[in-house]
Amino acid sequence: MPALRDQRLVEQVATPQHYVPATARELRAQAVHRLQIGLFGLAAMLLIVGLANIIMDRAKLGDTGAAPRTAATTASDPLADIGVVPAPDPSAAAQAKAAAQGH
Repeated sequence: MPALRDQRLVEQVATPQHYVPATARELRAQAVHRLQIGLFGLAAMLLIVGLANIIMDRAKLGDTGAAPRTAATTASDPLADIGVVPAPDPSAAAQAKAAAQGH
């Protein structure tokens, strides 16, 4: 059985296959399909770029709104307050100790 199948495959490949040129209708269908795919890809890229632009604008608005709030709050170093490590600004540590002692 396998020998028969191999012979059929060889015969089918060995016989000349005639080229049939595409009709005008098929060529037009291919061109329209390529145009549709190209326009879909272009629209997808515009959508991605637009969404990225919106995200970047929102991030910039969030950064500008959050910066003054964080600058207004001053965080003290708890280790410097209790005297374990030296304070970066000695006057701030002295003021924190005085405030903690109630003076």
